[in-house]
Amino acid sequence: MSALVLIRQLLQHAAWANEKVLDALRRAGGEHPEAWREYAHVLGAEEVWLSRLEGREKRAGVWPTFTADEAERFGRTLAADYDALLVRMQEEDLERAVSYVTTDGRSFTSAVSDILVHIALHGQYHRGKINLLLRQGDDEPGPADFIAFIRGAPAAITPP
Repeated sequence: MSALVLIRQLLQHAAWANEKVLDALRRAGGEHPEAWREYAHVLGAEEVWLSRLEGREKRAGVWPTFTADEAERFGRTLAADYDALLVRMQEEDLERAVSYVTTDGRSFTSAVSDILVHIALHGQYHRGKINLLLRQGDDEPGPADFIAFIRGAPAAITPP
């Protein structure tokens, strides 16, 4: 499997997992403001990184505030935008250097491949936090495991 194919798969998983976690948050109602904050952050960070990759202004900050419906729409837009970006990419594009300034004003340059892998891992970290918050509130988490995405079935059930 090429690096580009793997990265596409990771980002398709991220979009799928975002939808599953959003569904779980909706089922839980408005009882988890910290979980909603984490979810909005996943989307905001994905947007900030995408804007850096595309060399354009960002449409949201790193810690945005969304209603559930706004989050759903923005998440779908992001997923489509990442799909479009990855369809245009060739293997050699993964090594392209992207220079950017962080939200705290520091300048860096990173390879496209490193940024894309970061996006997948960063989102999974925060989806794990969201699922923990849901479980602590006695609500069902969203099935965000990569293997669940690959095989099309949840990786585990909630313990009794």
